[in-house]
Amino acid sequence: MAAPLIEESIVVNASAEDVWAVISDLKRMGEWSPQCKKMIVRGGSVGLGTKTINVNRRGPLVWPTTSKVVRFAPNKELAFRVAENRTVWSYTIEPSESGVKVTEKREVGDGTTAVSAFLVDKVMGGTTNFEAELKLGMAETLGKIKRAAEASASRAA
Repeated sequence: MAAPLIEESIVVNASAEDVWAVISDLKRMGEWSPQCKKMIVRGGSVGLGTKTINVNRRGPLVWPTTSKVVRFAPNKELAFRVAENRTVWSYTIEPSESGVKVTEKREVGDGTTAVSAFLVDKVMGGTTNFEAELKLGMAETLGKIKRAAEASASRAA
């Protein structure tokens, strides 16, 4: 059974606006995430209800997913639900003493789909290993977001 919540956080020495500019540009997700290699944003700008087509990769495995933005609060939170497994991935931005704290979460809620559970078990190495890999991937993603936001903040200063 999938963990109801996996999360990682990082402190970024930048403003909420600098971080928001990075995380709300979903077309750049492939630059940050070790698994989601591309997000194609359908329509124009990103906002509540925006839909995406995603290309994911893990080793030799490549698979598409779709998602929809379900929470959108500029400079505070962005979340999208993946249709194929019902998980919600989110990024929240909160004030911190030296900038902002950014938290990435994967929430399962009422459980994932039977197809997703089967694939995680049989193809992805089992729930425990796959979720440990996701948590490491979150740390990697947040580190890249931190570097991009801090670089942007220093250019603006």
